[in-house]
Amino acid sequence: MAFKPWRAVPGRLLLWALNLFSAVALIFEGYNQGVMGFVNSTPGYVQTVGIGGPDGKVTNTTKQGGLVSCYYFGAMFGCFIGGRFGDRFGRKRAVVLGSIFTLLGGGLQAGTRSSDMTICARVICGIGIGFINSIIPTWVSELARAHNRGAAFALVFCANYLGIVIAYWLGYGLRNNTTNFRWRFPLAFQVVPVVILLLTVTFLPESPRWLISRGRRAEAVEILAKIRGDLAENDPSLVAELEQLDAVVDSANHKRYRFLNVTFGRFSGRLHLGRRVALAVGIMMMMEWTGILAITVYANILFQQAGFSAAKSAWLAGLCNTFGIVGTAASIFTVDRFGRRISLYFGFFIQGVVLLLSGGLARLGELHPDNGNFGAAAAAMVFIYTFFFAQTVLMIAFIYPTEIWPQEISAFGNSYGVFGWAVGCGTTTLVIPSMFSTLGYKTLIVFGVFNFLSLPLVYFFFPEAKGRTLEEINLLFAAESPLASANEQEYHRLLDEAGGNVAVAERRMMEDMDVAVDEKFVGEAGNPSYNEKA
Repeated sequence: MAFKPWRAVPGRLLLWALNLFSAVALIFEGYNQGVMGFVNSTPGYVQTVGIGGPDGKVTNTTKQGGLVSCYYFGAMFGCFIGGRFGDRFGRKRAVVLGSIFTLLGGGLQAGTRSSDMTICARVICGIGIGFINSIIPTWVSELARAHNRGAAFALVFCANYLGIVIAYWLGYGLRNNTTNFRWRFPLAFQVVPVVILLLTVTFLPESPRWLISRGRRAEAVEILAKIRGDLAENDPSLVAELEQLDAVVDSANHKRYRFLNVTFGRFSGRLHLGRRVALAVGIMMMMEWTGILAITVYANILFQQAGFSAAKSAWLAGLCNTFGIVGTAASIFTVDRFGRRISLYFGFFIQGVVLLLSGGLARLGELHPDNGNFGAAAAAMVFIYTFFFAQTVLMIAFIYPTEIWPQEISAFGNSYGVFGWAVGCGTTTLVIPSMFSTLGYKTLIVFGVFNFLSLPLVYFFFPEAKGRTLEEINLLFAAESPLASANEQEYHRLLDEAGGNVAVAERRMMEDMDVAVDEKFVGEAGNPSYNEKA
């Protein structure tokens, strides 16, 4: 008999346990980003990896950025491997494999003897985080109900900023240590949440949506009934949810879900998978190019350029990222109330204004070093930015790629978002040190402009996912036009034709689409020019 201790746990408590497990995984992701913020400027580390001298002064900013960004290089590959692995073998097995990679990478980082070893260790760790970031957000979305999916995600995602905060305050507490323990211990500490994941994952149930997609319906019904509050299997709300799930699993092995076909949208018909790839990658890259890593990873440098001492800058950096937890918690009350689009409008606009003001104030601080008010005002702008970023753009960027995919490939689909996150993080962490050293305060202005450039992209191309079940999202991408307004109109038309029944509308669209796509495929296969291309 299978080992299923979760059966003895009350349903709502089990759901909390699953979300707590997800939160522990996200603590690792946040910690790994935050820990490099102070390790990067620690004298022992700087000398060991060859980016500066024994005094801790960095002389090779390009290499400094490269050592941080290679982590994201690993994530670019890990996300696709992890997403496909998770859709084929389950969420639990994917988390275990990703955790093994991160455990190995974290240990190697702590014991590094050179820059080459650091690069290898961070790439391995990046592969692991690619697995975890592809699986965990997807798992959270699959467990939540449509009306509070954003709030549930936001509650779990508080752990991401908690990881960043733990890293910063740990570094602050070790600031006076003069041995290599000052940087080796924080790098080693990142394996703690990974060990917790490996010790607890066995006790948790699998994702019911994944089980449905693999034909294991009885198990899925049992788990779904449990986490919905120990419902009877004939409960009307549970039956309705299962009806929508059943409507999307019939075509799980269709050729449209192969990697290249998904990437380029081939054979996807009205599902428009290629369009979803662009949105998943785009929202993550937009998030990273709004300047957040200038705050998270290089906050110490930022505050020092505003005129604060090294000691006070370290203290402010930790406090600033603590504000991220408050902002993330605040999103619990806003993300499902105002929706994804309005949250993004508000976030990008506020962030753009704040970064422009912060850049201007930092410049005034440089021109008037005797007047500490300018530096203090610049620091205040950074705090405001962190709060609103966590409340709006951060939440939506991580939620959206988990919401917009067919359930048959939800983890694999989310891996495109993780790929966008990795590319965005990798490019920005690579160039930010050089930007600060050459542009100074103008760095903040550049990122402020990127925020404003993101606004029209959201307006024209990102349909609203608030309050919609993961199964009805397919209807939201049925229009031939990529414009969000056209897809909203088509969504309502399809739903009206089905009498408001999502499952019926979904089945009709999939049946009609498969016939059309198969006829097109047969026609193209008989075309000599098509065969030559194939």
